[in-house]
Amino acid sequence: MIKTYLRLIGVMVVGAVFLSCRTPPPQAVETSSPVRFEEVQAVTALPTFTAAPARTEQPDFRPSIPAPQASEEALVALYEKVHQGVVSIRVLTETGSGLGSGFVIDKDGHVVTNYHVVENHSQLEVAFASGYKARGEVIGIDLDSDLAVVRVEAPEEQLHPLVLGDSDRLKVGQTVVAIGNPFGLEGTMTVGIVSGLGRTLQSMHLTRDGGSFTTGDIIQTDAAINPGNSGGPLLNLNGEVVGVNQAIRTNSFTSEGEPTNSGVGFAISVNIVRRVVPSLIVNGRYEYPYLGIISDDGLTLQKQEILGLPQATGVYVLEVTPGGPAEKAGLQAGSLATNMPGLLAGGDLITAVDDHPVHTFNDLISYVIKEKSPGDTVTLTVIRGGEQLQLSLTLGKRPEP
Repeated sequence: MIKTYLRLIGVMVVGAVFLSCRTPPPQAVETSSPVRFEEVQAVTALPTFTAAPARTEQPDFRPSIPAPQASEEALVALYEKVHQGVVSIRVLTETGSGLGSGFVIDKDGHVVTNYHVVENHSQLEVAFASGYKARGEVIGIDLDSDLAVVRVEAPEEQLHPLVLGDSDRLKVGQTVVAIGNPFGLEGTMTVGIVSGLGRTLQSMHLTRDGGSFTTGDIIQTDAAINPGNSGGPLLNLNGEVVGVNQAIRTNSFTSEGEPTNSGVGFAISVNIVRRVVPSLIVNGRYEYPYLGIISDDGLTLQKQEILGLPQATGVYVLEVTPGGPAEKAGLQAGSLATNMPGLLAGGDLITAVDDHPVHTFNDLISYVIKEKSPGDTVTLTVIRGGEQLQLSLTLGKRPEP
């Protein structure tokens, strides 16, 4: 039996949230419970891989240009331009096989896909739009972003690299296109819009206490994404990749129990791909910056009053990891009991990072992940006891479990 891949991140039933497969971190828009900055729950195993040798040529990272108006002719032209660069990835196992998507990024045979498509599997079959098939080897993985790079040996005429755009230029309402292999239907194209930007999801990277870190800069889209679309490209109307399709939130299932699209899909932004993939090709891995705090991003007016804060926006620090970057920078966690269980007063409220306003946890994590690396220094603007302070923090790297 063929098993298709897609990360299901939540199921809504009778007003309640039931978490299945790999689930997202608690966020202000979904819950008022504390958020672990970079830390939520999940368990997953790390597959082995062989690092690729250094390359002299990097993928074509040309910037995006304004997209033309969507039209039938434009969509037909887009598909004809890019579909040969989209591949299907079949995972071979003793009990059957699984199917996901991917896309070519260079003439060296490097294919980008989701980590969860190739997780713990070394036998891969990559099928091109022409029908040509080749064995694939996983050469780099990143559990934080759910990205992987597969290398295939294929004739040059089979390799049609897609151009990477600039996800920082995306706007909510902009038309986007997903191409992949939902339910094994190879080369399927769907159209939608950008529904939201700067979302966060739970990553597959475990923490030492059994939780997991957070990935940021996620694109939300209503373009139809279903099992088998995982790892395929999300494109603008110029045919430039702006994201990698990753997950859906749904309460709909097929008769076989597979999740189906409900109009809430998520894609890893291409600017995360720009940072991560070159390192995966050369080193087999990518190191993420680390702050070392646990925060409450679900500030309500009630919590603002209980904590005595001047505003209900920002990232409130509940805990500081001992010995971590935040502690070394002098960040303070809540320590005074309140009438709300689990909510301690007296902690810092982060309102900006490097002069970029921080209204939510999404703002903080997306900026740090996109713009910074371990060893870089950031300036945090915090409110402490009614006063505004500037704290210099040197970022660490996310620890292994």
